[in-house]
Amino acid sequence: MDGKRLNVGCGTDIKKGWVNLDSATVHGVDVVHDIEQLPLPFPDGSFDEILAQDVLEHIDYPRVLKDLHRILKADGMLNIRVPHFTSKNNFVDPTHRKLFSVSTFDFFIRGVKLKEKRAYYFDFTFARATDCRITFEHSSRWFFYNRFMDTIINRSPAAQRFYESTGLSRIFPAENIIITLQK
Repeated sequence: MDGKRLNVGCGTDIKKGWVNLDSATVHGVDVVHDIEQLPLPFPDGSFDEILAQDVLEHIDYPRVLKDLHRILKADGMLNIRVPHFTSKNNFVDPTHRKLFSVSTFDFFIRGVKLKEKRAYYFDFTFARATDCRITFEHSSRWFFYNRFMDTIINRSPAAQRFYESTGLSRIFPAENIIITLQK
């Protein structure tokens, strides 16, 4: 294994060779800790890679992102998966508290210029996003057109923003946003 890796909010998705953290005492969880109880029980710069998959939508995430930033090593990667704001899963799961756009994480990336960005809100930034994708449901033959949408929408950040800003996102709702932030 190259480096130390943390699987935040792992639930039953236990990853071998990773430190698996969750608030529930589930078989395979290495560290039982509520991620909203900060600081997390790790020293600064502990991890090369952190996975936060299907967890940030359940919490007040800016404070948690700051602490994940703290425990990442320099150049470390934070891999995130959250539901897109058009996802039906936002409304099915009563524990979802937040909605996400591809522009949401721009607030936490150094040098991104947004008209509505207020850099003074946060005292930490990631160096860059190395990947950002909007995903679409492919699990049913009824959603055959989503493969086409996936290809077209993820051609560029401009295409993603056009999709979100127009009726396309309401006609063809997305499933998730997958993004990697590098410290």
